[in-house]
Amino acid sequence: MQIQFPPEAFLRQDETPDEQFYEYPRFVAHIDDGAIAAVTQLYREYFAPNSAILDLMSSWISHLPNDVVYRRVVGLGMNREELSRNKQLTSFIVQNLNTTPTLPFSDEEFDGAGCCVSIDYLTNPVAILREVGRVLKPNAPFVVTFSNRCFPTKAIAAWLYTSDEDHLHLVAAFFRAAGNWTDIELLNRSPKRGDPLYAVVAKRAPSAHA
Repeated sequence: MQIQFPPEAFLRQDETPDEQFYEYPRFVAHIDDGAIAAVTQLYREYFAPNSAILDLMSSWISHLPNDVVYRRVVGLGMNREELSRNKQLTSFIVQNLNTTPTLPFSDEEFDGAGCCVSIDYLTNPVAILREVGRVLKPNAPFVVTFSNRCFPTKAIAAWLYTSDEDHLHLVAAFFRAAGNWTDIELLNRSPKRGDPLYAVVAKRAPSAHA
């Protein structure tokens, strides 16, 4: 059954071009050290060494384990200065996924993908998840992490007016609507103190449709 979302779910308070909002670099961490460590642990669990990883909506840090060697890490984000500062990337692409939802990669090019605290800014998340599925190899994981922080003027309405628990189910619904994912997991990896950390992890379906 095809999942339908109302168009108003993806409206934002600030609909000015995203390029203006991300024009200036922000060399800050958007979650605290405990939540970052939880993201890194997830990447350690799901991303194999010597694999090719896509860091979607990347910035100046990727939170990948520093002691693990990856064959290739490609960052796709909005600010060139931030991406150029990221030492974990082997290459990067500046792209606004809200205006250009097609990924500039071949089918089955990556062994895994991550998106850290950014899924709430996508105005067409289903299309993007479908594209990520296209560029991942069969059974490759996509780790989507988020906390309770965001830039509220750029987050979609469906995110702003729902709870942390709702966010888990919302992201899972995006994966199901994309149609090329399987084994969807909803995880709470929040540290005992500080920022919470949640994740939805799914595997690219072995065939075109889950």
